[in-house]
Amino acid sequence: MARNEEKAQSMLYRFREAQAAELGLGTRADRRPRMASACKSLRDCERWRGEILREISRKVSKIQDSGLTDYEVRDLNDEINKLMREKRHWENQIVALGGANYRRNVAMLDDDGKEVPGTKGYKYFGRAKDLPGVRELFQSRKIDEDEDNQTLSFYKKFMNQGPAYYGDLDQEDGVLLESERLAEEEEWEEAYTTLREVLSLPEDDPIPPMPRHESSSSTADNSSASAVQSEQKAETADGASNDSEPSPSDKRPKTVTAEATISSSIPADQLQQAFLHAQTAASYIPFLSAESLLPPKMPTRVEMEQVLLDLKKKALVEEYFGNEKLAVT
Repeated sequence: MARNEEKAQSMLYRFREAQAAELGLGTRADRRPRMASACKSLRDCERWRGEILREISRKVSKIQDSGLTDYEVRDLNDEINKLMREKRHWENQIVALGGANYRRNVAMLDDDGKEVPGTKGYKYFGRAKDLPGVRELFQSRKIDEDEDNQTLSFYKKFMNQGPAYYGDLDQEDGVLLESERLAEEEEWEEAYTTLREVLSLPEDDPIPPMPRHESSSSTADNSSASAVQSEQKAETADGASNDSEPSPSDKRPKTVTAEATISSSIPADQLQQAFLHAQTAASYIPFLSAESLLPPKMPTRVEMEQVLLDLKKKALVEEYFGNEKLAVT
């Protein structure tokens, strides 16, 4: 009868030992540690990780067998997920010992470029995807994705729109401005009719047109500019005809000319209309006169310049001569 040492050297024993090592069984002394943190050798960690990968590959190939029952498929899928978690522990230990980083969080994509469901957390391999209950899970996820895609395609036509979609170009054709003008005139007529009923004004009076400040100001600016240009042309013509003698227009002070220009820039019909409105309002308010209800008279530019010039002169006199000079003057 042979001893144990002789048995260990036999060909059959070595074959069985190599077969057990390939299947991941191994001997008791060379068995994989239960905790990855207990292994302090980087080389051993790499070896155990490779062994786990071989076991996963073998079980994934086995789970494709159509002869397995549903219970065996579930058990194999559970074992594969357990080996995947163990592999992740060994990869963390390899990184802690200064080795290569095998933890790549790369999403698994299908033929359409979408992420495959079931690639995070608990995973399903092979025939496990066709198990009753798992098939409905994948179908429900696909239905949810289709609904999200339909919602996105519905709202996609409202995205990346130009300025015309937000109404920024509505005023370019003038249709909107014309409709707004008509609506303003209707509101003006309604308001004037209500005011006439409240003040018991005669109904025969025509409704005055709606005042438009922008158009009136632009008309006044154009009329003043044309008046100034005509005056400059007249002065140029007078200077060319008689260079030696000053013309009567040159002898007039500039203030008078500027005031005449400003007064001529105001249309007479607007002044008359304002005075009529003031008289009508004063007839119902006895303690006010028509002059007090007229719009306030604004100083002209020449008058404002003259006032500022006088103030500057007064400040200079006070600075250099004091209050005595002012008392004498």
